Amino acid sequence: MKIMASALVLFSSALALAAPVKYVVDTAHSKIGFSVRHMMISEVDGRFKDFEGSFTYDADKDMLADGTFVAKTASVDTGNTKRDEHLVSADFFDAAKYPTIEFKNTKIKKVSKNKYKWSGDFMMHGETHPLTLDLEYKGTVKDMMGEMRAGFVATGKLKRSEWGLKWNKALEAGGVAVSDDVTVKLDVEATPAKAEGAAPAKK
Repeated sequence: MKIMASALVLFSSALALAAPVKYVVDTAHSKIGFSVRHMMISEVDGRFKDFEGSFTYDADKDMLADGTFVAKTASVDTGNTKRDEHLVSADFFDAAKYPTIEFKNTKIKKVSKNKYKWSGDFMMHGETHPLTLDLEYKGTVKDMMGEMRAGFVATGKLKRSEWGLKWNKALEAGGVAVSDDVTVKLDVEATPAKAEGAAPAKK
């Protein structure tokens, strides 16, 4: 009986350790960004300063799940005020009418160790279409405060015209002012979600 009881305790402990962990994005150490070609010759980078997100990681299965990210379109930042004002206007994001850009995963497929194909519904400019990202899980570390941190990088490409962002100008020499192709990148660092009512972690 003692042996059986000990085995049950060990089994229960193993199950507890193996439970998937929900992580919440640490926005101070993360970035949701994009890049486009300008005038066919240079690349312009941008990011969203106001965003949030979460995901679940199962260490035993080396699997990510339940990823959800939301960015405020009015927080777009390309390092140029005039350009940012144009991006939040009705020509592009139309932030007054469509205040958020959202991604919610529908499926994640493991390709190799720590690498996945991450598919989800991408909502922008009032339209939702599927989008698949290449995701690399960077692992977990314990910070100086003893808190676990997890990270990943996800990249992919989309055509903004499919979401109704069609503004452009033709160039005299051929081509257009802004590329239709957009590269999306999420560089994420996250900490375990706190229990409801728990005090926030010190920074």
